[in-house]
Amino acid sequence: MAKTPTSVEIRAYQVGFGDCFLISFIYGETDKQHVLVDFGTTELPRRGKPLKPAKPSDHMPKIAEDIRTVCGGRLTAVVATHRHADHISGFGTDARSGKSGEIIKSLKPKVVLQPWTEDPSASKNAQTATRTSNRSTKSFIAGLTAMQDIARAIYELTRRPPEWMGPSLQRELAFIGLDNIANESAVRNLIAMGESSDAKAVWAHHGGDSGLELLLPGVKVHVLGPPDLTQTEKIRKMRKTDPDQFWHLFAGPRNSEALARGMTPPRAGWSSHRVPIEARRFRDQLDRIRGDQLLQIVRTLDDQMNNTSLILLFEVFGKKLLFPGDAQIENWSWALQDAPNAKETRSLLAGVDVYKVGHHGSLNATPKTLLWENFQKRNKSANLGLQTMLSTLPGKHGKVRTRTEVPRRPLLEALEKESNLHNTNDLKFGNDPSLCFKLVICP
Repeated sequence: MAKTPTSVEIRAYQVGFGDCFLISFIYGETDKQHVLVDFGTTELPRRGKPLKPAKPSDHMPKIAEDIRTVCGGRLTAVVATHRHADHISGFGTDARSGKSGEIIKSLKPKVVLQPWTEDPSASKNAQTATRTSNRSTKSFIAGLTAMQDIARAIYELTRRPPEWMGPSLQRELAFIGLDNIANESAVRNLIAMGESSDAKAVWAHHGGDSGLELLLPGVKVHVLGPPDLTQTEKIRKMRKTDPDQFWHLFAGPRNSEALARGMTPPRAGWSSHRVPIEARRFRDQLDRIRGDQLLQIVRTLDDQMNNTSLILLFEVFGKKLLFPGDAQIENWSWALQDAPNAKETRSLLAGVDVYKVGHHGSLNATPKTLLWENFQKRNKSANLGLQTMLSTLPGKHGKVRTRTEVPRRPLLEALEKESNLHNTNDLKFGNDPSLCFKLVICP
C-alpha cells in the first residue's frame, strides 16, 4: 500500500432525511480503502402518482448494493455517529430496512466506530466506555435508554391520536418520535459487525483513538466529540439553567414507564362532549398545554441524543474533511471552548476544506461564531474554497414561523453564498433515482 492517498472520493447518498456518506481513500487503481459514515433515513423523497414517500425497504438495499460495487465487496470501516434512526436504520437486517444491513455486514468492515455511549458492556452509570462501573438507574446511559422508551410511547400515541392532537402536531411528534426509537435490528447488527473475528469495535470520545489510522496510511483522524462525562457534564444537561426541564423524567425505567402510561390514548367510546360546556374552554387550554409539553419533551430527547454524536476530522495530503454527525452546541462547546486544547482545535478547524453540514442544516448544529465564521476558506473560488455537503429533506422537521425549520434558511443561504454547496435534495428522485453525488478531493 502507498504511504499516502493520491485522492479522496466522497459519495453522498440520497437517503432523504438522513445521512449516508462513503469516503474512499485512493492509494492506487487497485488499492483503495473505504469508510462508510452512517446509513439511515426516517423519510425518503416522494414519488409516483399520487406522490408518496419511497419505501426504505426498496431504496436502502439499492444504496447498499451500490456501496458494495464501489468498494469492491469490502469495507475498511463503518462509522455510526449516533443512535438516531436517520443515521443507523439502514444497518437494520429486518424487513423494514429491506435487510440492507445484511449487505453491509457482508462487506466485513475491519473497524466499527461508535460513540462511547453505545458500548454494550458499559454499565448504566458509566462516564466512559468501560466494563467496570457499578450499575445505577439514575445515570446517563440508563437515561438514554429511558428516553427511547418515552419516544416509543409518544410515537404510539400518534398512531391513535386523541381528539386534542391536531394533524400538524401529530406529524411532528410522529417524525421526531420515530427518529428516537431504538432500532434494535440496526444496533444488534452494528455490535455483531464489531464482534466478528477479523474486526474491532471502537467506542470513541473526544481526544480518543478512532482505530482508523492503522488502516488508512497517510491519514490523521481526530475525534473531536463527544466528550465523556469525565471531561464535561454539559452533554448531560441537568443544570437548572438549561432549557431542558424534563431530565428528571429520564432518570430510569420507572419514570419512563409512568410517563408512558400517562400518554396512553383515551378509552374507546370516550367523547369530549361529556365535559360540561362551561368547562370546555378550560379543557381546550389544557389540551394545548399538553401538546406543547409533549412537543418540548420529544425535541429534548432529540437534542440529547445529538449530544452524543461523533465528530470526526480527517487530515489527508494537507486537506481537512469534517464530519460532525448531528452534534449540537453542548457537544461542540467542549471541543471549541472548554477543552484544554480548544484553542488548538479552533485553529485546526479554521483550515477545513470539506464540511459535512451538521444535523441536516439545523439551527444549532453549525455554531456560527465558533465554527462557521472561523472557516477561512469561505468566500474563496470554487477550486480553493470551502466545499460543503448537505443531506436533508426540507419540510420534515421544525417550522419556519418558529425559526426551527430544517434546513434553516439563513444557514442555507450562507452555505449557498459562501461555499460550494452540494445538496442531496438536488439529486433526481423517481423510479430511476440518482443514488448519490461524488465529490473528488485532490492534493
